[in-house]
Amino acid sequence: MPDGRLLAVSDLHIAYDENRALVEGLRPHSDQDWLIVAGDVAEKYADIEWALRLLAGRFSRVLWTPGNHELWTHPKDPCALRGEERYLRLVELCRELGIVTPEDPYPVWEGAGGPAVVAPLFLLYDYTFRAPGTTTTADSLRVATEAGVVCTDEYFLHPDPHPGRDAWCRSRVAATERRLRALDPSLPTVLFNHYPLVREPTRILRHPEFAQWCGTELTADWHVRFRAVSVVYGHLHIPRVTRYDGVRFEEVSIGYPREWRPRPPREPLRQILPLPEELDPR
Repeated sequence: MPDGRLLAVSDLHIAYDENRALVEGLRPHSDQDWLIVAGDVAEKYADIEWALRLLAGRFSRVLWTPGNHELWTHPKDPCALRGEERYLRLVELCRELGIVTPEDPYPVWEGAGGPAVVAPLFLLYDYTFRAPGTTTTADSLRVATEAGVVCTDEYFLHPDPHPGRDAWCRSRVAATERRLRALDPSLPTVLFNHYPLVREPTRILRHPEFAQWCGTELTADWHVRFRAVSVVYGHLHIPRVTRYDGVRFEEVSIGYPREWRPRPPREPLRQILPLPEELDPR
């Protein structure tokens, strides 16, 4: 696929009419383009299905991992599945649409900038990005509550059948790490997850207490250990490019209309591979 590009986007939030219209306008540059969708398409099952079906019909291949919003059991959603059952139903939907999920074999991008394994990761968070000055999860949650900063996940994202979201996270991390260790060590990777794999991107949050709902310390060295040429994430609604240990980290979220309206216009799809020429380290 010499003309194809690996593109990425996240945090579509199509419950907002402006965002739905934006998604309706997303199109590939060529019929060989792949698209990474790094979570938070929508909250309701029917909206998620609409968006993923649309994108699957336009791009050569779509790869998806859930954000926290897809995992919500929203009180107004006719689909009342909770926790892991809801996640697995979304995986089933993606497979019906030909979309690659974290439960499927990781494909290899053979186009420009490749070959590279493109790995969708579903890892959640375990509260280890604790609020400043705290050393335990209980203290961190208490400080956030006192500051009036509590993620809606605490009400809508159920961890069933796991005892907590932190336990679900640890289970996902262990299983995913085994899969990544088994990859061909000669191949670089593009790792994508809804949450950043390292804590550093959360340092600029307006409310630092919110970081505990943004990832896990267990993945802090994965970009190095698993040969990443790029790490793609969303969730923070702060689209930008940073580097850690020489690895390019891409925050590809669209976010809410109130967030993106004041910003200068930009292309909503971020090119991941081939790497921009001036930043290509090879």
